[in-house]
Amino acid sequence: MGKRGCIVMRLRSPTHFPTAGIDLLSPDDVYKLGMLARLEITPGEIDDVVTKLTDIVAMVDQLQATDTDAVVPMAHPLDRSQRLREDVVTEEDHRAEYQQNSAAVEAGLYLVPKVIE
Repeated sequence: MGKRGCIVMRLRSPTHFPTAGIDLLSPDDVYKLGMLARLEITPGEIDDVVTKLTDIVAMVDQLQATDTDAVVPMAHPLDRSQRLREDVVTEEDHRAEYQQNSAAVEAGLYLVPKVIE
């Protein structure tokens, strides 16, 4: 368990997920992805990024292969009701004071010049 009760997962090695059967991304693919994501990937980093992205795709494929038909969807992992507070006004209404500083006000709304024809 990590801080504040969060579960932290750590991989044993960079090749923890098998990549058999997965087409490796080409350096050109990684370069194009970097351009689309506005990331600067140097030529020396391309091979490392290809390996890491392939591992990510392998992990997603492994997750998708898991049978989740018997799993009930849930909104939250803990079965608790939400604590609600009273809906109470805590601030005073100063709109009339603020609107005194405006050049034009009508029916409690600020009037502004038309900017689009």
